Amino acid sequence: MNALSPSFNYWVIATRPWSFPASSMPALVIFVYVFFLSRHDALEVHWLLGVLAIIGAVIFQISSNLISDYFDYIHGVDREDTFGSSRLLVNGIFKPRTIFWYGVSFLAFGALLGLYLASQTGWPLLVMGVLGSFAASFYYLFKSRALGDTLIFLVYGPLISLGVFYVMTGLLDWRIIALSLPIAFITVNILHANNTRDIAHDKRANIKTSAMLLGVRASVFKYKLLLALTYLLMAVLTVAGVLPWAALCVFLTLPLAVGNCRIMDKAREDQPGNICDLDVRTAKLQLAFSVLLSGLLFVSVWL
Repeated sequence: MNALSPSFNYWVIATRPWSFPASSMPALVIFVYVFFLSRHDALEVHWLLGVLAIIGAVIFQISSNLISDYFDYIHGVDREDTFGSSRLLVNGIFKPRTIFWYGVSFLAFGALLGLYLASQTGWPLLVMGVLGSFAASFYYLFKSRALGDTLIFLVYGPLISLGVFYVMTGLLDWRIIALSLPIAFITVNILHANNTRDIAHDKRANIKTSAMLLGVRASVFKYKLLLALTYLLMAVLTVAGVLPWAALCVFLTLPLAVGNCRIMDKAREDQPGNICDLDVRTAKLQLAFSVLLSGLLFVSVWL
């Protein structure tokens, strides 16, 4: 396949659609949580704007994926022997500048959608949109300075959740930040599993990640700690009345989490293949956790 004429399938693959749950699932949980609250509190809800906010979150993630792939390639992070990359640049399917402008196009589209939503709501959403645009544009700089985990936590946790809730209700609520944290912990672990696997490759590319600074043993501990905090916080939020008791059924996903921890125990810097697909497995855990929680919140309306 020539880099000048990639097929439609390659244009889709370049966006990394398998990663979309990282942005869509936190947004979906908040969307359903608003539905749950609307049956108990007097809320004026804008449902269509909520749907557009979910789409906007995914659009910004696509732009971040593409721009990040561009910088990873030109800085030598993605190579022939690198795990996990889409490999479209490595294999010459696309020219680097094509991927860059593809990402910028999505960023511009997301910004336009954000401006529309801000015009229907208020200036707080404009601030969130600017922060989201900044994160999508400069994620590589944060990643290469061991701040990628922090940025992902803030953007795919509180920022997306607050944005969706504000668009739908015109309100800012501390409960939304608290509810965003369990999902954000799992989302960070997707990146952390990836970075732990790629410690040796990232050293060669002369970038720093939190996994690299921590080392393998501490990285394994961090992965387990974030999952433990996920389920502990779910219990706390339920006891505190933020979530209905039915939400405790998310503990049905605990075997998946335990299985992932056992795989993480096999992490070795010189044997990245031991955890080659742990990022994908962690993404599946996030998807199962979020879909189950959304379903439980929806059903709880009638319990």
